[in-house]
Order: sequence, then structure tokens, then C-alpha cells
Amino acid sequence: MVTGAAQGIGRGVALRLASEGARLVLVDRSELIFELRDELAATYPDTEVLVLTADMEKSADCRRVMQSAIERFGRLDILINNVGGTIWAKPFEHYQEDEIEAEVRRSLFPTLWCCHAALPYMLEQGQGAIVNVSSIATRAINRVPYGAAKGGVNALTACLAFETAERGVRVNAIATGGTEAPPRRIPRNAAEQSEQEKVWYQQIIDQTVSSSLMKRYGTIDEQVGAIVFLASDDASYITGVTLPVGGGDLG
Repeated sequence: MVTGAAQGIGRGVALRLASEGARLVLVDRSELIFELRDELAATYPDTEVLVLTADMEKSADCRRVMQSAIERFGRLDILINNVGGTIWAKPFEHYQEDEIEAEVRRSLFPTLWCCHAALPYMLEQGQGAIVNVSSIATRAINRVPYGAAKGGVNALTACLAFETAERGVRVNAIATGGTEAPPRRIPRNAAEQSEQEKVWYQQIIDQTVSSSLMKRYGTIDEQVGAIVFLASDDASYITGVTLPVGGGDLG
């Protein structure tokens, strides 16, 4: 299962897993997810794909998609929790209360709820791999609520790994660095940026590049490779780890 699969890194993960023969459950709240289904059908016609729309900020929706996956395929081996992302970018004192809550709902609760919903099935199987998509922005400027949410993802990853390692379930995360990606077809924040907000966002870009030893943004494929590795049997002796994928920026 790949959540947030319609665009960006999630879409890249779905395409890579399809190329390696996975049976896929692709979840997004956007109808764009059906375009990915059609693309996969054309490129990998033998791939079995279940496509679902859901709001992963809601626990009930997370439980529903897990149940649907089990009903279709009988098991759930891999869960890639990819939903999240910065909605606003500005110094902390400029955030409103509702914006802080929205950032945490977007970038912590989908991972929390999906882990909670998937875990009973994986524990019953005695096998499973969870990969949470976090961020190096846990040490960054102009994204304090988002960074706090991703810090929660890192803690969730470590704590859940402690609880499940002896029962066959591995839990890891990647901390994505700055990543070059096409413009989002559905932006996280529909409001047009003010001139001040553009300055604040440029500060994020500058700080991200400066903090990276490689002094560049990464590619979607560079993030996808790390995610798929942690999900695979090649990482069978790795759990409880948050792997920075940021050109040397450890977050």
C-alpha cells in the first residue's frame, strides 16, 4: 500500500513497485489517483492494482482502506506512509492557531492512523514492513509546525519498531531532503503566495541547499530508491531507523 500516491514521491514509489512486480493498493484523496491507475495499466498490464480515494487524516478512512486491501489481496506486506507536506512556510510567530493544527493533522496523523490500522493485520501474519516518509525539516527554518509533526513521525517509527520487532514487523522511515518535483497539480495551499511568503519560501530553499553537503536538491528517484530498499527483504535486519536522504543533511 502506498498512500499519497497520486503525485510526487508517492507516484514514483508506485511506479517503481509496479516495475518490480508488486501487487498495489494506491490511496489518495484526489481523483488524480485514477490517472495513475490508467498509466500503470498501460505500462505494466499484468500488475494487480486496487485504487482507493480516502482522507488519511481520518482514522475511519485509514481503517477502511486497510480492510479493503485485505478483502482484495488477503494480506498486507508493505505500507508506505507518504501523506504529508508543508502547507505554509513562514516564521513560527506568523502562524495562526488553526494553521498549526492543520500542519500537524496533515503530516503526523495520516502516518499515525495508518500504522494503527495496518498493524493488526501485519501482526496476525507475523510479517510486514512499514516505511514512513519523514523529513530533514525537523531541523529547519520557517516550518516549525511541520517539523514538529515530522519529529512525531520519527518518534512513532522508533517506538513502534521496539514494540513489533520480535513479532516480525519492521518499521523504518526516510527523512527526505529537498526534492526536485514537478509543480503539484493540486497544491497543498491554494492561496497565492504574497511577496513576503515568497521570500520566506526562498529562505527554506537556501537553507536546505546550504545544509546539504552536496549543495543540491535530490530527485524523486533518489527518494524512491531509499523507500523501496527499506521496504524490501534487502533491509531485513533494519528496523527503528530514520534514514536521512538529503545529500548529507542529517536533519
